[in-house]
Amino acid sequence: MFTGIVAAVGRIESIEPFEGGTWAGVHLNINAGGLDLSDVGLGDSIAIQGACMTVVSKDDKGFSVDVSRESLRLTRGLDAVGEVNLEKSLRVGDQIGGHLVSGHVDGLGEVIRFEPVGESWLLVVKAPGSLGKFLAYKGSITVNGVSLTVNTVEDVSDGTQFSINLIPHTIAVTTLKALKPGQQVNLEVDTIARYCERLMSYQDTTMG
Repeated sequence: MFTGIVAAVGRIESIEPFEGGTWAGVHLNINAGGLDLSDVGLGDSIAIQGACMTVVSKDDKGFSVDVSRESLRLTRGLDAVGEVNLEKSLRVGDQIGGHLVSGHVDGLGEVIRFEPVGESWLLVVKAPGSLGKFLAYKGSITVNGVSLTVNTVEDVSDGTQFSINLIPHTIAVTTLKALKPGQQVNLEVDTIARYCERLMSYQDTTMG
């Protein structure tokens, strides 16, 4: 589990395709930036752009992970050299500054607008229609691994648009500052919303 509070911006330094080509997956070598790796061991989890990955090797400057073909298909930002949001997995007793995040990307959103408004930034994202039922005013959403609060929600013909207000601190310490209209982002809906939807839609077929 994670909280969606980015601990550091790292960088994918190199990508090594598995035998057979990138269709089979890739090995990523990541510079950890300011992320403290002193308590990270082999097999531990680190969220990269919101996707939970397993550490397979590490040194003083960074770590490596293996990314499957399926993970590459379902996410963005793990297939090219560049900056990435990093967060170590939550430990018992840690503060939950954002919300409970599993690190399992639910779908890809499209950036519709990203522009300054006063001292803050307005981010508008269109989510797939399948995720619209999990989005609510003042609810939580994870965008590229960052826990954010939904300001507005609007269902449209081809999905659901939601807006977020990004404060200067969030812009400064995450990769969200590089977003552009038309770009795809990793989305994870709130776990509580997912369970609520299941409870509301469940029908007990064992009852007469």
